[in-house]
Amino acid sequence: MTTGTEYMRDHWWWRPGWSEGRRFYTWHLTFDRQPEVHRFAEQYRAVLAPVGGLDLIPDRWLHLTMQGIGFVGEVAEQEVLSIAEAAKRRLANVPPFDVVLTTPVVDPEAILAPVQPDAPVRAVRDAIRASIGDVLPEVPERAEGFRPHVSVGYSNGTGPAAPFVAAIAAAEVAPAHAHITHAELIIINRDNRMYEWESLAQVPLG
Repeated sequence: MTTGTEYMRDHWWWRPGWSEGRRFYTWHLTFDRQPEVHRFAEQYRAVLAPVGGLDLIPDRWLHLTMQGIGFVGEVAEQEVLSIAEAAKRRLANVPPFDVVLTTPVVDPEAILAPVQPDAPVRAVRDAIRASIGDVLPEVPERAEGFRPHVSVGYSNGTGPAAPFVAAIAAAEVAPAHAHITHAELIIINRDNRMYEWESLAQVPLG
C-alpha cells in the first residue's frame, strides 16, 4: 500500500527556521502505556529494518503530530503556558476516545500508519487551534491538509519506494488500538535524526 510515491527522499533536510539546537513548542498525541501501539510499531520495525534506509522510531518517541505553536525564543513562554490553560478549558469538552492504527503507507519521507476514525483527532486539533487563537493574534500552520497518522520510520536517504511497499505488503501485522485520554504540550528538537522532546503539560480530555 502506498501514497503513490515511487522514490524516497531524506526526511532530515533542514526545513525553514530549523537548525541544530533549535527547539519548538508543539502539541502531540503520545503513546506511553499504550502496549498495542508499541507492539504494532515493534512488528513493523522488524519488517522494515532489513530493507534499510530508515530511521525507525522507538516506542518512546512514537507520536501523532497535532499542531505547532512556534520556536523557543520567538514565542514567549508565558504565552505558551496561557495556551495550555486555554486548552484545559476547551479540551474538557472533548471526551476521551479510541482509535485504530492501520496498515502503514509509504510517503516520500516516512512510513505512516493512518489513524481511524479521524473525526475525534480533528476535534482535539480544532480545540488546540482555538486555544492558540485565544492567546496569539494568528494561529500558525494551515487548518487544512491534516492527515492523522503515526510514523514508524523516517527515510534517511534516496532510492526507490518499492522495497518498502513490498515489505509492508508481505507483513502480517494486526491493527493497533489506542485509548486517547490527553493531549501533550511539548518542546521538540530534531538534532539526532529523531523527534525528541520534553513535556510541558499533559492536558486531559473530558
